[in-house]
Amino acid sequence: MPMDTLHSQPLPLRRIAVVSETYAPETNGVAHTLSQICRELRARGTEVDLVVPRHPARPRGYEPGIHSVAGLPVPSYRGVRCGLVRPRLLTELWRQKRPQAIYIATEGPLGLAALRAARRLGIAAVSGLHTRFEAYSDHYALSGLRPWIRRYLRHFHNRSAATLVPSPELARGLAADGYQRVQTLSRGVDRRLFHPARRCPRLREGWRAREGAPVALYVGRLAAEKNLALAIAGFRAIQARQPEARFVLVGDGPLREALRRAHPDLIFAGPRHGGELARYYASADLFLFPSLSETFGNVTLEALASGLPVVAFHYAAAATYITDGRSGRLAPLNDEEAWLAAARDLAALAPTERRAWGQAAREAVGRASWPRIAERFSRILASAASETTTDPEGVAVCSGP
Repeated sequence: MPMDTLHSQPLPLRRIAVVSETYAPETNGVAHTLSQICRELRARGTEVDLVVPRHPARPRGYEPGIHSVAGLPVPSYRGVRCGLVRPRLLTELWRQKRPQAIYIATEGPLGLAALRAARRLGIAAVSGLHTRFEAYSDHYALSGLRPWIRRYLRHFHNRSAATLVPSPELARGLAADGYQRVQTLSRGVDRRLFHPARRCPRLREGWRAREGAPVALYVGRLAAEKNLALAIAGFRAIQARQPEARFVLVGDGPLREALRRAHPDLIFAGPRHGGELARYYASADLFLFPSLSETFGNVTLEALASGLPVVAFHYAAAATYITDGRSGRLAPLNDEEAWLAAARDLAALAPTERRAWGQAAREAVGRASWPRIAERFSRILASAASETTTDPEGVAVCSGP
């Protein structure tokens, strides 16, 4: 029986701690998800203490309850820092302000220190698997470490009271790989922010996008693990049939300058946020998402909410929210030829047909709200707290199944 069903009405969460190597204003799926959940929890009256590495873009007083620790940049992953802290310091922090439960979002040194401190204090620790680091290893000359990374991640998560993942598909895969107490926590999207009404003719003029010519969009990190060569190949296939098509890439990363030099006709918009990002989504006509390394893919929901049909592989968020042939096109996992054909077919739709697909896309994420996600998150942590006891040596253990 899943832990969050053991208590139909767990005690309300008054205070929790969230530990992560990355957090807003950093731009990635982990940081975005955590900032949305923390905002919703605070609105519900839960005090949230954050433990994150110091970051130059996060000044003192950036957000209530932030505790900054030392951090080092992660090699080959500029913009993300690795937190460094002794478990004893976290133990002292949580003795002074004891949380009912701790959520550990990343598995680096900071996450490991937090897990050890939580077990020492007898506080329920729930972990989240947000990133498939073993899949990333193949793109950063670390493929030889893949078996070790898999073992470490499994050991790390199995020491927590529960591991949260964003899709049932991933939960089943992890359970088959020996992960215990895996639960699903999907992702939300702000449908008021990401809305088709934000379409901006002036922005399209800046892209030199003629009315009726398709504008393809990509939003995300410009990095090897995102499979961007396929996205560009997909656009070239579209362009071969529709020479006036445009391709806009929003985001930053280690491949940006190399891609810009190799493809000077593409529009590299850099990072965009908030209402400006929403205008980029709404002003495009289709969303190209070629990644094969996602645990979820928050940008898929943002594109759908903005009225964009999406081309993606059949897994993660795409498999949950896209109906093939109605709100987007899905290709079998790893079938690049099918993905390219899907991109060509979607771009070839008449503008009126694309708008109908876009309406279906927006309807598909009608229930994917952050308040609903935060409610489930709160119940999972509250149930974990109710099920955690302390053994005679002061180590937290899960008393549930």
